[in-house]
Amino acid sequence: MKSNIALIGFMGTGKTAVGKMLAEKLNKQFMELDALIEQRTGKTIPEIFQQDGEIAFRELEIEATRDAAERESTVIACGGGVVLNQINIDRLRRKSVIVYLTASPSVILERTSADTDERPLLVAEDKAARVAGLLKFRQPFYERAADITVETSRLDVGEVVGKIIKKLGRYESTD
Repeated sequence: MKSNIALIGFMGTGKTAVGKMLAEKLNKQFMELDALIEQRTGKTIPEIFQQDGEIAFRELEIEATRDAAERESTVIACGGGVVLNQINIDRLRRKSVIVYLTASPSVILERTSADTDERPLLVAEDKAARVAGLLKFRQPFYERAADITVETSRLDVGEVVGKIIKKLGRYESTD
C-alpha cells in the first residue's frame, strides 16, 4: 500500500492549502517541495530563478523530490513543474498516490494575481496568455502522472479534501 499522497497541478490550484488540510484530516505529515528547496538553499524560489536560472531550480527540485518520495505517511505538495521531469513522477509513484488538482485559467489568474512576485513563471506582460500557454504545455504531463484528478475551480479547500479522501478509498486505507 502507498502511504504518501503527492499533490500535483498548476500554480494556484490549491496544492498547499489542500495539502495542509488533507494531512491534518488523515493524520499524515505535510511537506511542500518548494519550501524544502528554499530551506536547503537559503534562497527564495524567485531568487533561485533570478540568480541561478530555471534549469538549476529543476535540478534542486529533482533532489528534493527524491528525498520526499522516500518518506512515509506524508502529503507532499509538489511544485507546478515537478511533472516536467519523468524521474520525479517515477520516484513519487513508488510510495504515493498522485492527485492532480486542476482549475480553469481564469480561476488560476484570480488566485495568483496577488502574488506575482513570488511566481517567477508568471512575470509577463500578458499573464492570461502566459497561464494559458503553460497550462496547454503541462496538461498532458499532469494527466499522464495522475491517479486521481479533482477540479478545484468552484470548490473550497474542505470540499476538495473531501473529494480526495473519497477517491483515495480504492488506493489505500485512510483510517
